[in-house]
Amino acid sequence: MDLRLVMDSIQQMENAELPMETCSAIRRALPTREHVVRLMGGVVILRPTAELAVRVAVPLLARARLLLLSAQLLQGVMGDVEAHLMGLHAIPPDLLADAAQLMGMTSILIKTQSLENDADQLSDTAATHQDTTGAKMDARDHHLVQHPHLPQSQLKSQFLAVLQALLVAQEDQPQRTVRVEQPIAIQSAEIGHKVLVVLCTDSVEILLRIVVKVARVDHVQGLPKYQLQSGVPAMHAGLMPNGRVIFLDKLENYTQIKLADGYYAYSSEYDPVTNTAVGLSYETNAFCSGGAFLPDGRWLSLGGNAPLTFIDPTIGDGFTAIRYISRSATDSSLNGQSWSEPGNKLSTARWYASAQTMPDGTIFVASGSLNGLDPTVPTNNNPTYEILSNEGISSGISVPMELLVKTQPYYMYPMIHLMADGNLFVFVSKSSESFSVSTNTTTTSYPDLPGDYRTYPNTGGSVLLPLSSANDYAPDIIICGGGAYQDITSPTDPSCGRIQPLSDNAVWEMDSMPQGRGMVEGTLLPDGSVIYLNGCNQGAQGFGLAADPTYTALIYQPSMPLGQRWSTGATSSIARLYHSVALLLLDGTLMIAGSNPVQMPVLTPVPNQVPSEDYVTEFRVEIFTPPYLQGDNANLRPTDIVLSSLALTANGAAFIVTLIAPLGATTIQVVLYHGGFVTHSLHMNHRMIVLDTTGWVAGATAQTLTVTMPPNSNVAPPGPYVVYCVVDGVPGIGQFVSVS
Repeated sequence: MDLRLVMDSIQQMENAELPMETCSAIRRALPTREHVVRLMGGVVILRPTAELAVRVAVPLLARARLLLLSAQLLQGVMGDVEAHLMGLHAIPPDLLADAAQLMGMTSILIKTQSLENDADQLSDTAATHQDTTGAKMDARDHHLVQHPHLPQSQLKSQFLAVLQALLVAQEDQPQRTVRVEQPIAIQSAEIGHKVLVVLCTDSVEILLRIVVKVARVDHVQGLPKYQLQSGVPAMHAGLMPNGRVIFLDKLENYTQIKLADGYYAYSSEYDPVTNTAVGLSYETNAFCSGGAFLPDGRWLSLGGNAPLTFIDPTIGDGFTAIRYISRSATDSSLNGQSWSEPGNKLSTARWYASAQTMPDGTIFVASGSLNGLDPTVPTNNNPTYEILSNEGISSGISVPMELLVKTQPYYMYPMIHLMADGNLFVFVSKSSESFSVSTNTTTTSYPDLPGDYRTYPNTGGSVLLPLSSANDYAPDIIICGGGAYQDITSPTDPSCGRIQPLSDNAVWEMDSMPQGRGMVEGTLLPDGSVIYLNGCNQGAQGFGLAADPTYTALIYQPSMPLGQRWSTGATSSIARLYHSVALLLLDGTLMIAGSNPVQMPVLTPVPNQVPSEDYVTEFRVEIFTPPYLQGDNANLRPTDIVLSSLALTANGAAFIVTLIAPLGATTIQVVLYHGGFVTHSLHMNHRMIVLDTTGWVAGATAQTLTVTMPPNSNVAPPGPYVVYCVVDGVPGIGQFVSVS
């Protein structure tokens, strides 16, 4: 049974914090703070932190076993549950037998709601049968309803046939089942031991509604967790200092959230703890914008596209827009506040622009389309750059950039990384250079990267690998994937190029992913590995131009020898194509969202369309659990992490970290992590620095570390970062800091 097939139907219905005394009582009752239960080949971790209600509507036969197991799992573990399982409809006995064996059931209790006052009561009749383990199961308290269309004798016979099918593995199936008009609430007092509660109906679906009063399902090991919907299509995303994720989309004719003015929200703030999203407003169309964090922690969205007043007259032209939004780790009053657009503008129109924070906190903004039209026509293009101040205000001057000029039409959304010498590594199409912003000159031109195109509309994934003092913070950059041309027939490139641009005679070292991928994006993990997600095996960026989605995560280990760096991770069942995102959360898991490969949202696939509408607008959010948190590793996090300061300076200064390590731990790594602005497979400003530490005592639990910051802002440009403490490869919960 593939757990993913069931999880994709789960929708959270409500979620509320429990009183502290209730949580405390639950924690005392559990053997650990995280109660781990094995479920159908995965591991579900129940955390006693919130109330959860889920409703599952799934095809009947293939998923019945998991639904039965889920109901019993939550009853058996937590006790105080309201469980409704409706629409049993002749589930094959072998599924029930397997479920009974997995659950170790001691009883099956079958209840049906009486529809008539004179319904025949069989509560005094007992039927005893053998379960799959050989133990006896006593079925008492089963109530027969009066079916309005059947003689009572026939109804009784059919009910007993259902009962027989449930309890023993037999080939004969009942022709009908008993109808239930109202579900029956099962209170904890009725669950003194393991009992499967079955409610019969003639529905063609199974609907399982479980209200867990004391726990929530936290994640499934090695498989994505489908959470609440994102609210809006996730074209752009960023992790905020409050631990929440802001999604930013273009103007649409449908999203899941409406604002107070009656129009749809095109941005949302998603809380991965409560799995809720709230709508945020903006004033200008943010379609395919770029972005960065300012030194003060504000998040910028830069550029966009034209208004569509026939859809929403409240949204203006976004081509030159600068949008600001602020969140804080300490000031919750900012939560839920919408985007601010005070009127500051870019000097020229930019659609598909990239942004990079400079050492002094200014923002380098490069490339973009002037009007969103054909990039093979040079007059439509803007192959220039401009500088925003550290307050996010444009200098008002756009400067031509030769690399962008010569790589048209593949000049948009260039890949940009700040290097330790203060210059920028800029890659576009197949070409790259070291660019000095201060002198407006190319300092070094690098050989073209072999293979297909790597930037829009055939974007691959570019990652600045972890920086450390071990090699004097020298940049090491890898670019993977790409494609040949902008069409659904385009092949995708499996090759990767890796380069150390500040080394003497820098050249590309070639490697290969297990398969070709376009729109693939790489994300750094705190243990130093890189995870690649999303994209397709065929096609390109653009509406309806992708086929053959890639569902399996790829994991890259930079320190391994060439030829041994790639492995595969878990597999999703959701296509993540054009306009998808992935980013790291504070708990070290990875959030995956988006995919909106159509001009306006499509909720049901429409076959045989040109452009293709085979893949829909995706609102589901997944959480990928990296290997370092799977299995027993989830219980091996460092805890009680305290930083001596949350305001740090990139000048070689030291700060103190105290933590509790698992007994017998041998290694520590403290990293400074910036997630950046995520869109279109680009993670703008994304970087991770391994910090020098002293004071670690191998094997001890209580640890006090002296941690040294990077030497300058070339290595760690100013803005918000997350500090992760990684013990024996397992990260603790990250904490936001401000770096100046």
